[in-house]
Amino acid sequence: MRYLNKINQCANGCDLVFLQPTAYSLRKQMKYFNKIYLLLMIILLTFTGMAQQQRFPKPEFGNGYIQPSPVTPEPRAFALEYFDVLVLLAVLSIASWLAIKKRSRKGIMWLSVFTIVYFGFYRHGCICSIGAIQNMTLTFFDPAYAISITTLLFFLLPLIFALFFGRVFCAGACSLGAIQDLLVIKPLSLPEWLRKILGLFPYIYLALAILFAATGTDFIICRYDPFVGIYRRDAEFIMLALGAAFLLMGMFVARPYCRFFCPYGVLLSWMSRFSKWHLTVTPAECIQCKLCERSCPFDAIDYPTSDKVRKAKKWGVSRFMIYALLIPVWIFIGGFAGSKAHTYLSKVHPKVYLAELLIKKPEVKDDSKNLDVQAFLSSGKSMDILVQEASVIRQKFYYGGMLAGGFIGLIFGLMLLNQVIYRSRTDYVPDKSNCFSCGRCMNFCPVKKEVPKVSVGSKFNETV
Repeated sequence: MRYLNKINQCANGCDLVFLQPTAYSLRKQMKYFNKIYLLLMIILLTFTGMAQQQRFPKPEFGNGYIQPSPVTPEPRAFALEYFDVLVLLAVLSIASWLAIKKRSRKGIMWLSVFTIVYFGFYRHGCICSIGAIQNMTLTFFDPAYAISITTLLFFLLPLIFALFFGRVFCAGACSLGAIQDLLVIKPLSLPEWLRKILGLFPYIYLALAILFAATGTDFIICRYDPFVGIYRRDAEFIMLALGAAFLLMGMFVARPYCRFFCPYGVLLSWMSRFSKWHLTVTPAECIQCKLCERSCPFDAIDYPTSDKVRKAKKWGVSRFMIYALLIPVWIFIGGFAGSKAHTYLSKVHPKVYLAELLIKKPEVKDDSKNLDVQAFLSSGKSMDILVQEASVIRQKFYYGGMLAGGFIGLIFGLMLLNQVIYRSRTDYVPDKSNCFSCGRCMNFCPVKKEVPKVSVGSKFNETV
């Protein structure tokens, strides 16, 4: 009991709850949250369930088995790592030129093929700006960890290009997005309310990824990358099935991972909102043909504001002020929910999981097949030290969960506030935050670019 009392001394004096791996149910966990955060809890509980399982499969060794000597592979040469950065820089530059200056959907498509071949199958999908979020986070929170220059560049370059040219990284430089983009066959347009609900998932995923990386728990973006198993042609069946499911779904719901899961897409969306040069639907005056709106499989085209919509959405300052004043309330609710969820989230960390397992089931020490327990016993570390380390980690999850929940509450409040903000548009234009700069809308636009031409014998310019 003394170990149980020690590990229960977490932040704010909150009590830790020790449960059997499968003893709790979704209904029991949901008592801490209101209906607004139902979606958040689904994600949290998914990772909690994973934490209850032993991290390593139980080996089944036959008689005469000899443990092979491990061989550490040689690190990739620095010159080749910088070459990958140069390739990324070249692909981003070409994608920007094709989307903005050349206006070539065909060129962007072939650039995506190159990205799949090089960054996907040749580099095994592991040169990834998306996963670099975790490396950046760990660098800030762990002084013993130093991020490499190449990883830093892979994280920053797409964001810099998005700030100036929009999400050209998504257009042709991301191996995860490219493989989905080429398989869009018959896309369906999702209802706006459903898109807004699913649009919360990337923010939840981003918050969890940062939380787990900051506490040194896991790199969940890399672990649950749905396409890396396809690129490596070697993964667990469940991961291969997950990748195949995303690709099959992507034939009808275009780019499902990019739109409703990708955490790096959140950062790209923020940067792209302020892009000075961005892909445009039409090179000249819009003729209101609506072809671009029908051609975009991502529902990323903003249409002109009609008089009817203008009157319906112009709700006045009072409603705006009410929604704005509610934002601190959502932040508080989210922070409270995140702090309550820290007990379950911390179980993902191996030390917390092991401490709870040994406290609740001390007989597991005699299980020679449990590699986690046997590795701890052979280390010579006492239970007091393990419990103390687990308590520190759980305290980090308490404050980290509070911040993550507060962040999600802020996003929820801003999304509600955005519903009462009136924007006037006269033409069909891409939604800068959600447009992947794929160029499909440009192909369908019947308007041709106006090219100045000097008439023979005349000093005046004409347009054709």
